[in-house]
Amino acid sequence: MSTRTPATTEADSEAPRWAPAQLDASNKPARRWRLDLAYDGKGFHGWAVQDGLRTVQGTLEEWISTVLRTAEPVQLTVAGRTDAGVHARGQVAHLDLARQYDAAHLAERLLRVLPDDVVVRRVSRAPDGFDARFSAIWRHYVYRLWDAGSRPDPLLRGHVVRVRERLDLEAMNQAAAMLIGLRDFAPFCRRNDFGTSIRHLTHFEMTRTDDDTQLIECHVQADAFCHSMVRSLVGAVWAVGAGRRDLAWLERVAAHPVRHNDVYVMPAHGLCLERVGYPPDDQLADRAEQARSLRTPQEVDR
Repeated sequence: MSTRTPATTEADSEAPRWAPAQLDASNKPARRWRLDLAYDGKGFHGWAVQDGLRTVQGTLEEWISTVLRTAEPVQLTVAGRTDAGVHARGQVAHLDLARQYDAAHLAERLLRVLPDDVVVRRVSRAPDGFDARFSAIWRHYVYRLWDAGSRPDPLLRGHVVRVRERLDLEAMNQAAAMLIGLRDFAPFCRRNDFGTSIRHLTHFEMTRTDDDTQLIECHVQADAFCHSMVRSLVGAVWAVGAGRRDLAWLERVAAHPVRHNDVYVMPAHGLCLERVGYPPDDQLADRAEQARSLRTPQEVDR
């Protein structure tokens, strides 16, 4: 839940703009809405609702329910459930509502009432078959580092992690290339007895900005990620770039059947979900159905 109490005067100052309720024959909500949002993760205990803790989902659901005066609390489905302290610039979520709302008006109201560390940038009617989580075909994260060759900007310290070494980006990119592809990323994920850690990592690259800060950006893109996977992947290549480990070590780690204790999980505040990609509208439903299918080890062996 958010720490900011919904202001009755603000929420009630205008009646929500809606058309008469329209329910289908099965009494399911007739409208699905897409929300594009961003947040600073510092003040949140991650995305997912947790009793007694301030989370992004809890804050948004509380305020949306208040603004729309819904009889039941709204429920959001998100593209990527970020961990505590992780930021997002291009997060996507959806919610189902029985009434037809004015999307622009809803976005405007939320901009006025939400706390400063979370912003709903856009509300739009979702196309048929859209599911914020299962229709997504990729998520793109960036992990930001300052090393001994950087010139840190103190105004960015809440979004960049500082390391002592001068990192060898060529070695880090060699290490990253070894991990690209469809594989079981169990060595880099927190154990999950109810899901699979098989993911398709499509892009993993380290670059240094050409501005005064000489910031290192670690770009990581996959069809999906399991818990702590991005920070573990960056931790693994950081160890190589810092000269603490070599490529042979990474090869052994990647072949390990379960989470490897030698992999360092990088601090959360350096990570940001930048973008989420979706297929054309006529492929959204098929993609969602495909994504719900549990992957098997046989797929990796092909």
